[in-house]
Amino acid sequence: MEERLQKIIARAGIASRRHAEELIASGLVTVNGRIVTQLGSKADQARDHIKVSGKLLRPDLGRVYLLFHKPPEVVATMSDPEGRRSLHDFFHGLSERIFPVGRLEYHAAGLVFLTNDGDLANRTLRSHDLPQTYHLKLKTLLTFGEIESLARATGAHISRLRGKDAPWYEVTLSGARRDTLRSKLFRTAHPVEKMKRVGLGNLALGSLATGRHRALSPAEVTSFSRALEPSRRAQDDQERRSSGNKFRPRPRSPRARSGRPRQHPRPRKPPGTPVAS
Repeated sequence: MEERLQKIIARAGIASRRHAEELIASGLVTVNGRIVTQLGSKADQARDHIKVSGKLLRPDLGRVYLLFHKPPEVVATMSDPEGRRSLHDFFHGLSERIFPVGRLEYHAAGLVFLTNDGDLANRTLRSHDLPQTYHLKLKTLLTFGEIESLARATGAHISRLRGKDAPWYEVTLSGARRDTLRSKLFRTAHPVEKMKRVGLGNLALGSLATGRHRALSPAEVTSFSRALEPSRRAQDDQERRSSGNKFRPRPRSPRARSGRPRQHPRPRKPPGTPVAS
């Protein structure tokens, strides 16, 4: 069965669907020896010979879903052109090719989700309202008024972490508003000194030690995937609205508007016709 190339590449774990589209447009994908650059091109995975960057696509890779506790001052990518420590330094000996989903700042610590499931990665990146939970250490304490103001401006749920002498707070918000929150904290003289991500959707860092990783259970993967469904539907609706392709109902007939059978006018009699008594 023929499918779009970017979907085949993503399912094979080569890249996310968005990155797969970039590979196609750059001329790095061939089908049966011919370069394909047109997005939307289709191929049959069981019949066609598909190569990405000169390497034969192997769709039989097992799916891998990992949760990693990133230490601070580690780049959340598999390599770094500046030579800094990256995620690759913590995954020696792993036979499957994996990649991180989303980003986490260089100085931040905490949860990073890695997989070779390109389709799930693409859905996660498109889900801008996926809740994320952070522990933030601020320079100074927030007042109740400041917490309420920040919550209204960013949609975040902010609470003081108990058992901490320093001003640590737990913040839950969508990833798209994280930078807005940090900017507002800085402008109100409460700069973020430390940041640690402890939750992504239903995934929780828990007691996983720094620099260690664990495989997600099938139940965790299923629950995480289901959590993305409402976000995907909302984005699809938004894309349809922005495209201007709005549904226009057909004009209704007079009968449909009134709910009564249409009354046809009685024919007029020609002049001089005698009236029946």
